[in-house]
Amino acid sequence: MGDMTVSNQALEFLEFVEQQPRQSVRQLMDKVLLKSRLMTGAEAGTIFIVRKKGQQRWLEPISLQNDVVRIGSNDFIVPITAKSIAGFVAGSGEIARIDDVYKIPPKRTYSFNPDNELSNYHTMSVLCFPLKNYQEQVIGVVQLINRRINGKDDPMPFEDEQIQLVTPIARVLATHIERADMLEHIRTKNSRLRQRNRELGEQRAQVIAMQAETEEAFLLSIQLLARASEIHDEGTGNHIVRVNEYSYFLAKEYRMNRAFCDEIRYSAQLHDVGKMSVDVAVLKKKGGLDDAERAEMDKHPIYGHQILETAPRLNMASEIALYHHEKWAGGGYPFGTAGEDIPLSARIVAIADIYDALRSERPYKPAFNHKKTIEIMLKGDDRIDPASHFDPNLMSLLSKHHQGMNKIHRRLKD
Repeated sequence: MGDMTVSNQALEFLEFVEQQPRQSVRQLMDKVLLKSRLMTGAEAGTIFIVRKKGQQRWLEPISLQNDVVRIGSNDFIVPITAKSIAGFVAGSGEIARIDDVYKIPPKRTYSFNPDNELSNYHTMSVLCFPLKNYQEQVIGVVQLINRRINGKDDPMPFEDEQIQLVTPIARVLATHIERADMLEHIRTKNSRLRQRNRELGEQRAQVIAMQAETEEAFLLSIQLLARASEIHDEGTGNHIVRVNEYSYFLAKEYRMNRAFCDEIRYSAQLHDVGKMSVDVAVLKKKGGLDDAERAEMDKHPIYGHQILETAPRLNMASEIALYHHEKWAGGGYPFGTAGEDIPLSARIVAIADIYDALRSERPYKPAFNHKKTIEIMLKGDDRIDPASHFDPNLMSLLSKHHQGMNKIHRRLKD
């Protein structure tokens, strides 16, 4: 298999994943595992997802397939330790390729436990690789078993070609798993919210306690939605958390009432939620965008507003999503709205978002310190004209209280 064939197969795989409609994590993983096996010749395989509770971490099997024997229950877990193949890969982030699991070199920390072997089945060759997100965290493991070629009786070892094939797709797979898992978590939380709201009507004595739990679940759902929106962004880290806190700080210094300040504190993080609806190829493109791609990217405020506008408690979040790229003097997008026609919440978040972008490393720039960042925001540079970009009253406030922004950044630095 030549490099061009590997490249074409990897591209085909990525296109296959991108074309899958929104579905449960298990449905998506069943299709991904089958496709992985077809591409590598594996007759069996498992996809695990990393689960954690407190300091404990383990692997949970999400999809199991075998063409030779029937698989029973997948009700088991794999500890993340160096003793097992999958546990070693999850813990180290390294690929493990084994020609014969019964002849693993003694220098390896892991071994194969034949007690876990399915009846009437013989494992021989294994290819196990990690799924890492853009923060280089292992969020899952794919284990492929027994490569067969043209129906040959004996399993064949996995070759360098199979490793070259899975390496470019592993990260994209990780982002899709992570996003699907987050969205499923949100749906589960929302289902529980609806059930709990029904119970509130039936059990009035529990109203106060249930309201507290409902509020906690609501805020968690918002945070998960915000995290899901930045799956394809490299190195975002605590960006959404900092934008929340900067916005809350500016709103308080602007003497806004408590309700406004509290609402912007959880709404600001959803400013880029519309990116979930932008073409993935545009989001992941390296380098500049052409006119059509830029037009697609510039639609994310509208997409964000469409996602949020139906929820009454996300009223402010929907207006932030829609207007946070507008400019004080006009000329922003999506509408070119100017001045006080731009909602105050969006004007505040625009300042918070750009402050954090300047403080953060990007492919086209280094991370600036606080002094340099404030100098750019107050005086401008070749990309930012403060007089046309920002509300002058808010900029006057920033010039007097900018050290508060620096304290927040130091507290929540990645």
